[in-house]
Amino acid sequence: MDERDWLILQILYKEKNITKTAKSLHISQPALTHRLQQMEKEFGVQIVNRGRWGVQFTPQGEYLAKCAHQMLLNIQQIKENVMNMEHKVAGTLRLGVSTFFTDYKLPGLLKLFKDQYPNIEFKVTTGWSSDIVHLIYNQDVHIGFVKGDYSWKDEKRLLFEETICIASKEKIDIHNLPHLPRIDYLTDPLLETTVNHWWGENYSQPPLVSIEVDKADTCKKMVANGLGYAILPSMILQDVEGIHKIDLKTKDGEPIIRKTWMFFHKEALKLNIVKAFVQFVENLDLHDVK
Repeated sequence: MDERDWLILQILYKEKNITKTAKSLHISQPALTHRLQQMEKEFGVQIVNRGRWGVQFTPQGEYLAKCAHQMLLNIQQIKENVMNMEHKVAGTLRLGVSTFFTDYKLPGLLKLFKDQYPNIEFKVTTGWSSDIVHLIYNQDVHIGFVKGDYSWKDEKRLLFEETICIASKEKIDIHNLPHLPRIDYLTDPLLETTVNHWWGENYSQPPLVSIEVDKADTCKKMVANGLGYAILPSMILQDVEGIHKIDLKTKDGEPIIRKTWMFFHKEALKLNIVKAFVQFVENLDLHDVK
């Protein structure tokens, strides 16, 4: 079996659907079915059963599918180690990046790095910070950019800090917040917990949520149009003028800070591409990256 076969098993096990798997891999359904038949012939077992409810893996097939992740990771590491022997900064850098960092910092950062190392390619996976922590822990990515204080016992670098603030078009009295229309958005569970904890310490009634959206950027635009207030990380508001901001503070009067980190395994620094990127970020002021 080659790398493509392991990838087929991995995606098919996730999708449980021949059509979706073939589309994801940009191959035809007959070609996919042929590869499955060749795998079954190679191992001498039936890997899947196809029925009205989609694809069902046999016990042998399920075992092979669960092996696929480790096999693909081994193949990737072999390729990286071979390229690393040439002492060049080249290859594909795998990054896991929180949604906010993706929107506001990543494009500029990758451009600057590629300007210096033109033989670099990037494979970027985005998601909530909690998801990125899992990716870096499982070595699915070389480096993870996460927001918030997640537990991590290997190498990490603090990139920057920002406050969490109440943002509104007009000045508001913080004591009246429970009676004012609030715009909520989907966010990382850690930030949501922080905001909810602050609210519980300061108010005895729930917020008056008038609008719910899926993205912080959409929420910001609604605030800018005077549709209500929102509680947002301060950095997302840097490109908006005419917004009034009040930093959230603890009971002791200290501003509530949200940190952005770069996580990676120390062992990954043996790869030229990872070492070069880490050093590049360490020498860069990310506040200036747009």
